[in-house]
Amino acid sequence: MSRVNISKQHPDVYQQVVALSKSAEEAAAAAGLDKKLIELVKIRVSQLNGCAFCCRLHTRDAVSAGETADRLAVLPAWWESQYFSEQEQDALGLAEEVTRLSVPERTDWDNGSLNPEQVSAVSWLAVVMNSWNRVAIRSGYRVAP
Repeated sequence: MSRVNISKQHPDVYQQVVALSKSAEEAAAAAGLDKKLIELVKIRVSQLNGCAFCCRLHTRDAVSAGETADRLAVLPAWWESQYFSEQEQDALGLAEEVTRLSVPERTDWDNGSLNPEQVSAVSWLAVVMNSWNRVAIRSGYRVAP
């Protein structure tokens, strides 16, 4: 029994993650972050964690929000492309920093295009997305065509 759907075993805990996720989304919107950027952060964190379920889910959400196939295609190597604004690059770099927890802390993502509220909001998005990735991966959420 290596895989147990933890969201079904402890639905009350799962609902707390749902509430945390909603709060992080609201904070990101209140901080003025674009819906497409919010989804890019979620996708990038999910790529780093190898969570196919969340990659698919948030790619679909990004497309619904108006994201382009070209930008989604280069997201795994965002720093090599010219597709992303300074703010998007900062947010993606910060999300990677939160996901990887580099010690000592990296700050090469910080070019000043995110204000403190936005840094906090992106950090919370990454923290929550890391949690969701672990729920999906640990539970063995299926990803079939």
